[in-house]
Amino acid sequence: MSFFESEIVQSEARQIFRDYQELVQLGTRYGRFDREGKRLYIEQMERLLERYRIFMKRVELSEDFLAQMTIKQLQTFLGQFGLTPDQMFAQMEQTLARMKQELES
Repeated sequence: MSFFESEIVQSEARQIFRDYQELVQLGTRYGRFDREGKRLYIEQMERLLERYRIFMKRVELSEDFLAQMTIKQLQTFLGQFGLTPDQMFAQMEQTLARMKQELES
């Protein structure tokens, strides 16, 4: 069985994607959130980012051909913007840190 044929992998991927879509949609109203709403939104994004990071590390560590191709495609895509996957995650974390800092100001 390939990495992506695993029901657990498929379920987690679907859930991460679903949660991401919901948070992005919710984020369109971020400016109207009160302080507590903004704090909760940032916390949810941080948890989602950590889940995504773990999922991608599992893909990276898999010896499955399709998993390795997925990593290569991500690296190629991000490379077009001068980024590596680690830099992508670091930028996301920096954005959330800035949002937290603005909230505390």
